Amino acid sequence: MIRFERGRGRDKQYLDEKLKYSALFSQRRPLLDVKHIIAVASGKGGVGKSTTAVNLALALQKDGFLVGILDADIYGPSLPKLMGIDARPVIENKKIQPLMKYGLKLMSMGFLVDEGIPIVWRGPMVMSAVKQMLLDVLWSPLDILVVDMPPGTGDAQLTLSQQVPLSGSVIVSTPQDIALVDALRGIEMFKKVGIPTLGIIENMSYFIAPDTGKRYYVFGRGPLRQEANKRNVLFLGEIPLDPLICSTSDQGCPIVLEEPDGPSAILYSDIAKVLIKSLFLSKP
Repeated sequence: MIRFERGRGRDKQYLDEKLKYSALFSQRRPLLDVKHIIAVASGKGGVGKSTTAVNLALALQKDGFLVGILDADIYGPSLPKLMGIDARPVIENKKIQPLMKYGLKLMSMGFLVDEGIPIVWRGPMVMSAVKQMLLDVLWSPLDILVVDMPPGTGDAQLTLSQQVPLSGSVIVSTPQDIALVDALRGIEMFKKVGIPTLGIIENMSYFIAPDTGKRYYVFGRGPLRQEANKRNVLFLGEIPLDPLICSTSDQGCPIVLEEPDGPSAILYSDIAKVLIKSLFLSKP
């Protein structure tokens, strides 16, 4: 059983210091004509957070919402690949026009730099870039802006939480204990800055054998659901380890669009519906 309390004092001290520093630059204000901002986050990389964020955004859009995606991962932007976009946004009157595809408004650092060019920036520059993509992009009108966060609990997360009123966060984790420890740290961070966690998703939860239909928990059955219940966080659902999710993402046409009636796409759609209920229940 995972015990998140291990090293908790050090984590708490570090987070408190970061919050104290970032509060100096805090001017939290709503985005014009953007009703809700949802951060999709994970404690560590490689858990499928970006793929989950894109498919959730598309599922929400199919349900009739006006949706945008902000790729806030400055060092490792993935939105251009996931959405199959090779274009630059237009800047007019010091404002950035987001790119459009599949009915979504999109912005990413990957639209501004050539593929393969590393971004070697210190924290203040990362914070400035995130702030610019939030405030200088013409997002309106939107019902929901989905923010694909970088992994961890660093400068980008704190900048976002301090600059705009987030409606809530969605945490993505895999079943392994090591991923769960970091996911719980993410929940703690959002709690620190007064942002509700709308739910947690277990990605790569199981594999279904194509020949027998039998379900295999290849990474084990982690305690994610139990840990979510313990913290009064909604468990949104499980997404399987599905090769089609990977291949459709690589081709720039996510599975919610490419295989809309397939089992994985239906799971994303079901999670999106539960997420909307959680969003409105979290409102005071």
